[in-house]
Amino acid sequence: MRTLSVLVENKPGVLTRVAGLFARRGFNIESLAVGPTEHPTVSRITLVVNVDDEVLEQLTKQLNKLIEVLKIVQLESDAARRQLVLIKVRADQTTRGQVLDVVQLFQAKAVDITPESVTIEAVGAPERVDMLLKILEPYGVRELVQSGVVAIGRGTRSISDRALRANRNEA
Repeated sequence: MRTLSVLVENKPGVLTRVAGLFARRGFNIESLAVGPTEHPTVSRITLVVNVDDEVLEQLTKQLNKLIEVLKIVQLESDAARRQLVLIKVRADQTTRGQVLDVVQLFQAKAVDITPESVTIEAVGAPERVDMLLKILEPYGVRELVQSGVVAIGRGTRSISDRALRANRNEA
């Protein structure tokens, strides 16, 4: 899996063009998250794709051709990655205690408890979220919603600052 952090101008239709580029080439986006950055005119798109180096290079070149794309960075494997998941699990009187033990073990939160179910909120690295889901599966997952992965490189470097500086130099 490869994680791309793409800075784009915060304009209507940009996400459609970026996602369309992947779709036209027949590549699935495993995870997608988009939101504003510290600069109101710039948004960050975080994409997780399962492609090899050659395909990734081609996709990056194609993304760079889009006018609204300011900067693309493939994040290193040590980047901070987080995902939010809400899971509604079957939990009656006999299993509720076990489910709540799992919630505590994963430092998650029970956000709703009914006589028949527990709704859990968990935030963490995608691998940890997957592990939680596997452990809860035997209880019966009734409903599941996941955010896309958000990620940021470690250290003091900022792709936002570099992209905006480069943009100003071109103007």
